[in-house]
Amino acid sequence: MLKGKVAIVTGGTRGIGFAIVKKYLENGATVVLCGSKQETADKAVEKLKAEDSNYKVEGIAPNLTSYEEVKEAFKDVKDKYGSIDILVNNAGISARDSIYQYKAEDFNKIMDLNVNAVFNCCQVVSNIMKEQKGGVILNTSSMVSIYGQPAGCGYPASKFAVNGLTKSLARELGKDNIRVNAVAPGVINTDMVASLPDEVIKPLIATIPLRRVGEPEDIANAFLFLASDLASYITGVILSVDGATMS
Repeated sequence: MLKGKVAIVTGGTRGIGFAIVKKYLENGATVVLCGSKQETADKAVEKLKAEDSNYKVEGIAPNLTSYEEVKEAFKDVKDKYGSIDILVNNAGISARDSIYQYKAEDFNKIMDLNVNAVFNCCQVVSNIMKEQKGGVILNTSSMVSIYGQPAGCGYPASKFAVNGLTKSLARELGKDNIRVNAVAPGVINTDMVASLPDEVIKPLIATIPLRRVGEPEDIANAFLFLASDLASYITGVILSVDGATMS
């Protein structure tokens, strides 16, 4: 479905991001994954290459909150592979601090990676995609961008901002044949969820009509669809992939 396409996936070393990278590789894309450190990026590439030595994948570790580092890294990808057809902004951090104890520096840290870094990547890649007459930008949102959450207001606030960026950029960049969408995952079986005790996870599952948590591959499938030509007339959408989780 993505044969001949070049994709950059931030936060691609584990969890949902790693599943997206693998799904794109399985579907013929060349993928450059971004990690927070070069070491973790290299380990992710090693793991993927061990599964299939023919995968066209490499790892980089620019500071996504630095516009200049993003610009330089993305230029290198464009120069090396000839294009950047797909950008997935998946890197992000979360917190569940109460507003009564929330530190301003912690709030700013979440905004810096979850919002400012997404803006940096979108602005750099949109210039590249405009020049090449098209592309796809996909952002990782969250179900809490719709419902909020009972503590840790910084994370849902950042994902509300991601939704705003997604919808606004879809309207602005449509004339340049650049589609912009987001996926809003529900409760997904990542390391964090897998470590939760039964007394926490069972009531959580009870709020999900499908009666199961999602798998990273469920989310990766949505990212594959939205990146592909099957979604050629879809832009400005926040796609919930959450088993109809009740707020």
